[in-house]
Amino acid sequence: MSNVYSYRSGVLGSGTSQDLSGFDVEATDGSIGKVDEATYETSASYMVVDTGFWIFGKKRLVPAGVVERVDPADHKVYVRMTKDEIKSAPDYDPDRYRLDQDRYRDEVGRYYSTWS
Repeated sequence: MSNVYSYRSGVLGSGTSQDLSGFDVEATDGSIGKVDEATYETSASYMVVDTGFWIFGKKRLVPAGVVERVDPADHKVYVRMTKDEIKSAPDYDPDRYRLDQDRYRDEVGRYYSTWS
């Protein structure tokens, strides 16, 4: 699970600090929403994805390790998961994240470790 919160080599381009906020997120079987916010900290990177109406406005914290590639020209982020796999992920809980960041990240990371 150590790499689940790290972008794969080359995903963000060569040293680019492209802000992914507002990018569309594409699962392996179609669109799942937009990036609400993204972080780029070493071994602590993730995106908060707003799924909109697709699963009734839920947000998901998606670790950087599941990002397959980023297309800056089309403003899209591609993840290595299906829509159902994202739908089954734990809800993003900003309060829990603030109160117990390490435990919350570990719990979410365990779910996503299969795809990182």
